[in-house]
Amino acid sequence: MEGLGPKKPKARTFWNKIPDEVKEQVVCEALEQTNLSPRELACRISDTKEYFISEPSVYRILKSHDLITSPAYILMQAGDSFKKPTRRIHELWQTDFNYFRIVGWGWYYLSTVLDDFSRHIIAWKLFKSMTASGVKETLDEAVSNTGVNHI
Repeated sequence: MEGLGPKKPKARTFWNKIPDEVKEQVVCEALEQTNLSPRELACRISDTKEYFISEPSVYRILKSHDLITSPAYILMQAGDSFKKPTRRIHELWQTDFNYFRIVGWGWYYLSTVLDDFSRHIIAWKLFKSMTASGVKETLDEAVSNTGVNHI
């Protein structure tokens, strides 16, 4: 009787699996073009071969053949507090530029001065461009608002 007994497992095929021949071509291309990044290799293969392959796929293929190393990271742990925290108001100010795109109007830049100790915004100004003179104007306003004129 047919159909009795243990069944043979069927080979699994995936519609989106990269064929082994393509993987070999990626490795060969990488060995020939050692100066190209995975992104550049993916573009080159897509431009010169008959198929598209993504950058992450190229990266995984090269990684599996030990042809690429992970980037070196320097891990730094954030502290619970600053080593030299401010102890009084106006000891340290922070400046920052934020930018916003207003549809129909264009880009606007917000310049701020923040007191590090109190965390209050001392001065702010809105500009049409991000320039050093804008920072100076905002700092001048902060000095005027606080009366601080010396360190």
